[in-house]
Amino acid sequence: MHTLPTRAWIEIACDESGFSGSNLLDPGSPVITHAGVDLAVPEAAEVVAVLRSSLRRRGSTEYKSNLLLRPEQRLELEWFLTALCGRAHVHVIDKTWYLARRVIELLVAEPSYGAGLSLDRDHYAAALDVYRAPGRTAFLDAFVAMTRTKRLKLLDNGSIDRFFETVPAGVPALREVTRAHVEAVLLRLIDDDPAIPPPLEPMVPALAETALFWSAGHRSVAVVHDEQSALTRHRLARLRTYLAGAAFPAPPPLLTVTQVDSRHDPRVQVADLLAGIARRLHKRPSRLLRPYLVGGPPSLDPPTGCDQPAGWRV
Repeated sequence: MHTLPTRAWIEIACDESGFSGSNLLDPGSPVITHAGVDLAVPEAAEVVAVLRSSLRRRGSTEYKSNLLLRPEQRLELEWFLTALCGRAHVHVIDKTWYLARRVIELLVAEPSYGAGLSLDRDHYAAALDVYRAPGRTAFLDAFVAMTRTKRLKLLDNGSIDRFFETVPAGVPALREVTRAHVEAVLLRLIDDDPAIPPPLEPMVPALAETALFWSAGHRSVAVVHDEQSALTRHRLARLRTYLAGAAFPAPPPLLTVTQVDSRHDPRVQVADLLAGIARRLHKRPSRLLRPYLVGGPPSLDPPTGCDQPAGWRV
């Protein structure tokens, strides 16, 4: 990594909030937020120290995102968001929208590690039909049950039957999907076909979007990430290869991913706080939070720009 030319790469620390495994339709947790921060270790350590000191003065021994959202912590929350201006980004994944896209990308298109990314808009309209369809919850629940193949070695005919019974009538793209095609795709999942990204692991496209944002088409991104079981070595290798090919001749967007214990890296702790705040406030983001948010359901279109940072100390 250090042999690259100066400024040819950037190191970003990341963490998520709201990840719930394959339980993607939990109404109590409708989104996943994936935050990335561009901070040096001393900068992040100072942010953490300021927040710890402030919360300790108010009688708390923790510094979690939900504590910063209490009314009495308003000044600390505003300081935190202002201090990160221009140094942070949050990718919002609406889980229902994620599944709607996965249905189309897996069963109508040819699955690839580019599926669900901003690089791929070919099947956006079809996914929108699924997302807006009456009865989508039952259908998407059937899709999740059908594609949860991790422990299966044989096709589950009952889950396939349920999937076809719940297909929404108002999605033209699904009318030509046959049972034979669905079974063929499921067998590829059961056999762990390396060409197919895991359909129920939104952390993979979330990481990709974070890398694409920070690479900005002209540099590579080295990611330091909280330990995450979804980000396996093989998945990361395939994702890096796909992104490099999609970006060529620009530098490969995703250079490396190093997973760490967040307790030992203040940069990841800051990313964790930001992700938690964004997840809890994504429906009503404050003036200071809104500029960090990218993604979400089709209706989310956040403005750009943010207030200038007021410095690292309150």
